[in-house]
Amino acid sequence: MRQVALVYRVIRHTLPFACVFLIAVRGEAQIQVDLKFKRLQYIAYEPVVATLAITNLAGRDIELHDAEGQSWFGFEVTGSEGQPVPPVATDNAQPPLKIETGQRVTQRINLTPLYPVHDFGAYHVRAHIYFADLGKFFYSASRVFEVTDARPIWQQTVGIPDGVAAPGDARTYSLLTNRFPDHTSLYVRVQDRDKGIVYATYSLGRTITFEQPQAEVDRANQLHVLHCAAPRAWSYSRVGLNGELLGHSSFMETKTRPRLIHGTNGEIAVRGGVIEAPVAQGARDTAPKLSNRPPELPKDDH
Repeated sequence: MRQVALVYRVIRHTLPFACVFLIAVRGEAQIQVDLKFKRLQYIAYEPVVATLAITNLAGRDIELHDAEGQSWFGFEVTGSEGQPVPPVATDNAQPPLKIETGQRVTQRINLTPLYPVHDFGAYHVRAHIYFADLGKFFYSASRVFEVTDARPIWQQTVGIPDGVAAPGDARTYSLLTNRFPDHTSLYVRVQDRDKGIVYATYSLGRTITFEQPQAEVDRANQLHVLHCAAPRAWSYSRVGLNGELLGHSSFMETKTRPRLIHGTNGEIAVRGGVIEAPVAQGARDTAPKLSNRPPELPKDDH
């Protein structure tokens, strides 16, 4: 009987603590936050797109919303030496998000216009979700990506024609290549070098390194690029003065190899090969430009 009484007293004293522990665990697991990047390495000024997944484990429908000046969603970014990287803008108001019980919501966020992640080096990122109902933050695991620069292979500076809606007096177009473990990509960058403003940097797709891309500027000072994307396959892109991707299509090499030619009116056209179905502009979305407040050029001391 003494042993039974001892066991009873142990259960009576430990059960409340066990219940508190279970409630705490349940509270911790109410919102699950997952953060991923498509790859480890990015080019300076290239869109760094984070995939954020939020899973509602609260056992009821919830609404995430800003409260008392606290945005319900944000990132914590640190540089290669552990220094905090503040956001470009402090006003980070977000529209409310309703998530049904058990539902998983995924969002893609471009960090490039939100944080100055343009200097070369490694960056560590952690996402947080503020749940106003509990007055509590939920965090993702920390993820890392590296910012580097590509090898320039072509560059040309042009003026801004009259009547064109583009700030400044000049633009510099650059073509760059970057080697990844399994392929090489061709990049375009559009910038105002005098003012230190980069309007856009993005990939035009895979390229075969032993085939030099063709680049020409038309009478409107728009850039035309034709490059070999695969054996007998060519990719054609037209880029605007503000970095917009104005057109993109593919050509197959037949008896003739595709090439850029100048027309008598100053236009640029592709001659040779056979055109495939053009890539829908919606599939590429709008040009991956940076925000209306572009960052400065990357520092060379990293």
